[in-house]
Amino acid sequence: MSDNQDELFPILPMRDSDDIVIIGGGLAGLFCALKMAPRPVTVLAAAPIGTGASSAWAQAGIAASVMPGDTVEKHVQDTLVAGAGIVDEHIARLMAGEAADRVLDLVEYGVPFDRDLEGKLTASREAAHSEHRVVGVQGDRAGKAIMEALVATVHATPSIRLLEGFVAEELVTDGKKVVGLLARGDRGTNPHRIELKTNAIIMAAGGVGALYEVTTNPTQARGGGAGMAARAGAVIADPEFVQFHPTAINVGKDPAPLATEALRGEGCTLHNDDGTRFMLAVHKDAELAPRDVVAKAIFDEVSAGRGAWLDAREAVGEHFADEFPTVYQYCQDAGIDPVKDLIPVIPAAHYHMGGIFVDADGRSSLDGLYACGEATSTGAHGANRLASNSLLEAVVFAGRIAEDILLHYPAGVTNPIVERPAGDNEGKNETPLMPKLRKIMSQYVGVSRNGDGLRTAIREIDALEKENESFRFRNALTTAKLAAVSALLREESRGGHQRSDFPNEEEAFKKRSFITLAYANKLVGNVLEGEL
Repeated sequence: MSDNQDELFPILPMRDSDDIVIIGGGLAGLFCALKMAPRPVTVLAAAPIGTGASSAWAQAGIAASVMPGDTVEKHVQDTLVAGAGIVDEHIARLMAGEAADRVLDLVEYGVPFDRDLEGKLTASREAAHSEHRVVGVQGDRAGKAIMEALVATVHATPSIRLLEGFVAEELVTDGKKVVGLLARGDRGTNPHRIELKTNAIIMAAGGVGALYEVTTNPTQARGGGAGMAARAGAVIADPEFVQFHPTAINVGKDPAPLATEALRGEGCTLHNDDGTRFMLAVHKDAELAPRDVVAKAIFDEVSAGRGAWLDAREAVGEHFADEFPTVYQYCQDAGIDPVKDLIPVIPAAHYHMGGIFVDADGRSSLDGLYACGEATSTGAHGANRLASNSLLEAVVFAGRIAEDILLHYPAGVTNPIVERPAGDNEGKNETPLMPKLRKIMSQYVGVSRNGDGLRTAIREIDALEKENESFRFRNALTTAKLAAVSALLREESRGGHQRSDFPNEEEAFKKRSFITLAYANKLVGNVLEGEL
């Protein structure tokens, strides 16, 4: 094996220091890298930056109180209500308070947010927001536009070193300190397993949507970041809370194309096969109810065989192609004309409120490990994320991590890349076990759950772990197991966690959940023995 970095990475710029490594090339990771410039950092990404990130698929925009009449306090209150009683209010207030400044950062990086004729930012309204607060781009192109701007800025920033085509598989620890990571080339030209020694790692590896059969997330979103951190001993928070976007377009595609929340904000309505506008009987806000309420209502209609359809004909009509070009193209590709036709919809795994437990500066329970974006649980979302708070959380806490690292981790440490031997099977990304896991998660840990189903999921995940030979899939299994165990322990329904055997919120569970892999494994043993 070669010790020459120029041979191992012939197209990548070399330098003396790689002591700060960011895992993930989405919004959180790239924003963090830019905020640390000119401090040298390495960004490790499985795909070319921006292309494999859920951030690029976000449609509506970023929530910030920038419009006349809106306030930080109103934003905080909407976040608390949507989060179903377990939002960390300090974190929510901090996030909302920094929102406007982070939007201005994105403007400086070249994001072309929508403006009025006077050049002022405009904003739309989404479900559970009391004000027009979502700053977007051309109706449904915010994620794509934000990522295009950040990717261009990153490529023009010499302090950021990119290792694209490499997947992080395992954190290296020394006691409670993370001191490095093992990664594997994901391209045929780079079949290497490498070790990067680090002083700090920022986990920005995304969410868990692709653990489910129907998802709006890219295939890389398998919970690998949270799983890696858990296996290293990190505390995981709120893993049972998975948000299902109510209106994925139900045309059999994987990932499922998304009909943005902003459509309902513009007045589009939901109907079943009989034409009944079913949300009127479900919630006082009808289609603008919190996402968990709308998703559960659509799930019930589809499960009962009545179907669910989004009607944009009157509210948007002839303006659809101009106001929502991304969704319009999705519909066209499926043979649907949303100007004249109803759009078939179904809930899809969309966002994970749980993840690596971090504090207000993005520090995890392990020294040397930070985390930001969907891989984390800051407490900002509680049991149910308020629409368009996800991109906001990503940039706010990525920026705070950058400040903390610049303060506490002086530059100048040299840590060379070391090549490691790689087994034939360990690095396989597409294991035949993955479809089995997606089926288990959808059937038993999906929109509606119950105790018997969750115990079945735990037993079947345990069986998959015994059969598995892949490091990468091991991380996905770990995250799935943590979600199932935590869902079994939470004997109530709250936000994105709905138990048919415990349909009500319970005061005893009005709190966040925290779990380690060691404790989860003990509970798995109890399930296998019939003791839980």
